[in-house]
Amino acid sequence: MKHRNLLIIGASKGIGRRAVDCALERGCSVRAMARDAGKINLEHERLEKFSGDATDADDVRRALEGIDAVIVAIGVLAGITRLLRPVTVFSRATEVLVDEMDATGPKRLVVVTGYGAGETRGAMNAVEELGHTILLGRAYADKSVQEKIVERSSLDWTIVRPTILTNGRATGRYRVLVNPESWRNGFISRADVAHFLVECALDKKYLHEAPVLN
Repeated sequence: MKHRNLLIIGASKGIGRRAVDCALERGCSVRAMARDAGKINLEHERLEKFSGDATDADDVRRALEGIDAVIVAIGVLAGITRLLRPVTVFSRATEVLVDEMDATGPKRLVVVTGYGAGETRGAMNAVEELGHTILLGRAYADKSVQEKIVERSSLDWTIVRPTILTNGRATGRYRVLVNPESWRNGFISRADVAHFLVECALDKKYLHEAPVLN
């Protein structure tokens, strides 16, 4: 594998933060983009903290300079706001990013959505779907729009749909479920999701596919 310059959007918390660690361990240079990237509690010679708004085209254009591949791991804050207000950040940020990448590159894009987005919602049983709709419905409606934006692009994309997330350590023993017949809910650590994202970004695995991880 030759050296790679990765842009990780949503790098300050959760899956994105763990992807920063994983990419650095693989020898990559990482531009870690977040609204307040200065709060990322890590210093490394190959880490650039980039504060910016993922829905702002100028910020995104600057963040893409010199980058070989992009990982999108945007999240939203938990709480009552997520339940009551419309969520649009996933689709708005992805639309801006795809437009900029289509125009100037790079071509490789790996995006985290989740189990319950897009056609995976049809794989849920009635109880899963009801709970998912109550707790995550607004966010996942926007994640489904996000997926369509990615799928319609001319980029070398992979959509990654993790199941229920935990804060456990990386195990490397997760399952990658590509065929719809195999899709089912489960648990996976954020660290394992991060590992898969970086592997895809570096090696173009699962090109134009949207696997479920558990």
